[in-house]
Amino acid sequence: MEDQNTPAPARPAGAASGRAPAPPPPAATVPEGPTDATVVRDALGVGMAVGLSGFAFGVTSAGSGLTLLQTCALSLFVFTGASQFALVGALAAGGNPYTAAAGAFFLGVRNAFYGLRLSQLLALPRAVRPFAAHLVIDESTAVTLPQPTRRAARIGFTVTGLSLYALWNLTTLAGALGAERLGDTRAWGLDAAGPAVFLALLAPMLKSATERLTAALAVVLLLGLLPVLPAGVPVLAAALSAPVMLFLTGRNGGSAAPSDPAHTTGPGGSA
Repeated sequence: MEDQNTPAPARPAGAASGRAPAPPPPAATVPEGPTDATVVRDALGVGMAVGLSGFAFGVTSAGSGLTLLQTCALSLFVFTGASQFALVGALAAGGNPYTAAAGAFFLGVRNAFYGLRLSQLLALPRAVRPFAAHLVIDESTAVTLPQPTRRAARIGFTVTGLSLYALWNLTTLAGALGAERLGDTRAWGLDAAGPAVFLALLAPMLKSATERLTAALAVVLLLGLLPVLPAGVPVLAAALSAPVMLFLTGRNGGSAAPSDPAHTTGPGGSA
């Protein structure tokens, strides 16, 4: 006689109603990354758009007293637009050459930090790295970092760097040759093209309250010291805004704006 306390065997789902068991849900599909053509198109767009501003540098450099050879050498061997504009801008304002070079150097140091990140992401062969290092600039970094795969990152970096390098040097030459026809280059306001491009690249990066406050403090220091210090020195002094904000955020427990309820601290925190 069957024991009434023995549990009945488990039946498959849907057996009681006579229906077949429900099929398992489909596996989530992983979105594919951008195609090679898309990466090339975006990289060429950035390279061509920014490369045209080399014309403004060539004109500004020639107007500041540099020769055609010196102007072209800066674009060929330095190839970091903000530093180049800072150098010729300080020279045009009558600044000391050593001070102008120091300001340009400190602006160019940021590329070394870009290189630390890009070296891990790209993982290029050792023989290629010295040549790739010359293409590590704001624009190539901005195109490379968002790419979802190493292949896309390498394509974006290479196309952006090479297209921008070629066009920047060609337009530098054109600007330096055409400076004499333009007359007084300061009347055209082309010296503002470099800072304008740099600000356009910088503005989208200021996402957190700390970053915006750091930029604001740098502007205050620059404008406040501009009338009293030699040309080129206010740019160096404005760099002090970064350690000042690091000190203040450290004392406030990592929050630069404690009164802002939207500001969060910790990894990934932003306003």
